[in-house]
Amino acid sequence: MIRSVLVNHAAEILGVSRRTVYNRIREGRLRTIRTRCGSQRVLLESVESLLLEGARRRSGRRARAADACAG
Repeated sequence: MIRSVLVNHAAEILGVSRRTVYNRIREGRLRTIRTRCGSQRVLLESVESLLLEGARRRSGRRARAADACAG
């Protein structure tokens, strides 16, 4: 079963605006499906991937900052 959320909900989960979600969709960083009614839903798997990507990026920055302070 494919799990998906509305664009508004994806924005809430990611802590960003709807506009940012649409930008990430256009960039290919979030994947969507269309319902029979034509509404666009964001695949939860792609939301989770984007969250992990952000967490990795933040932890990498912290590690570099710690190295700079130690040096």
